[in-house]
Amino acid sequence: MTVNAGILNVTGYTGAELARLLHAHPDVRIAGVTGRSAAGKRLPEVYPHLWPIDLPITESLPDGVDVVLSTLPHAAAAEQLVPYIDAGVPVIDLSADFRLHKVEEYEAAYKTTHPAPHMLKTSVYGLPELHREQIARARAGAKLVAAPGCHSTGVILALAPLFAAGVIEPDVIADTKTGLSGAGRALDIKVHFSEADENVAPYGLDGHRHLPEMVQELGELAEAPQPRIAFVPHYTPMTRGILSTCYARAKDGKLHGDATIARGEIMTLFRDFYRDEPFVHVSDGAPSTKHVVGTNYCVVHPTVNLQAGGIVVASALDNLGKGASGAVVQCLNVMFGLDETAGLQSLGLFP
Repeated sequence: MTVNAGILNVTGYTGAELARLLHAHPDVRIAGVTGRSAAGKRLPEVYPHLWPIDLPITESLPDGVDVVLSTLPHAAAAEQLVPYIDAGVPVIDLSADFRLHKVEEYEAAYKTTHPAPHMLKTSVYGLPELHREQIARARAGAKLVAAPGCHSTGVILALAPLFAAGVIEPDVIADTKTGLSGAGRALDIKVHFSEADENVAPYGLDGHRHLPEMVQELGELAEAPQPRIAFVPHYTPMTRGILSTCYARAKDGKLHGDATIARGEIMTLFRDFYRDEPFVHVSDGAPSTKHVVGTNYCVVHPTVNLQAGGIVVASALDNLGKGASGAVVQCLNVMFGLDETAGLQSLGLFP
């Protein structure tokens, strides 16, 4: 089986990474790529490292694609994707347009009117570790899978086992450090070399757009009340990667009084939860972003701080891999019944 895939907006970082991953996929053919600002050029003219993928960049995809993969920004994505969905073409979207179930939450977070609110109830949140069966059914049903945000993926995977087991209180802290490619390719003063080098800076202090996703997905796993997450991301002077450190307080009686035993119990909880997950590695030691650059893996390490009565979980992923384009490929594999790891077997680039 060969899946003919079309990429909308190949000229951004996530679009280029998606093309790179699909080029090595044994069961996918890139049938067309779009990019409004670069229409008329060929892909290697925009990204020389993609010289083996000598495709023309067009304003629209050719007819007959089996799946549309979109890396368009929010609002613009929904406007362009609705006709494909209405025509019965499966879509995997990397924007935020279809991640949230409630239109009021989307419009509050993204400060825009949703172009297709009727589709929010049927879209599938594209995190296979939580929604594999729904993603597999989406090809015949909703036709629409919304890939998660990069910060959301790291935080959700770090906390999901704890909320599912009911061992922590609803108030948690999530601190993330992200590479500058997460800001996209557009010029912005905060990612100029002289501004970003040797500098770490928080942003989204008044509320980040990915927070509603975290609450939504972890809330579906948690006992009442809903999770309350204090989330602050930080730009760091690296190109790729997100390191998330999450702090949670254990419910009374949920942690063993002996630190060694408590850590072993939490580690067992995580390993059982992710036992059959090909792209989540529960590590004995603390992860770093160097472990996952260029991969679709998320490395997770839980531990216990009995003095603080808390559990600390660190996770690392590549924001362009498991946090974006790799997640799209993983969802495509699940949706079309392919080997879930196809095209995604690369190990981390080190050093």
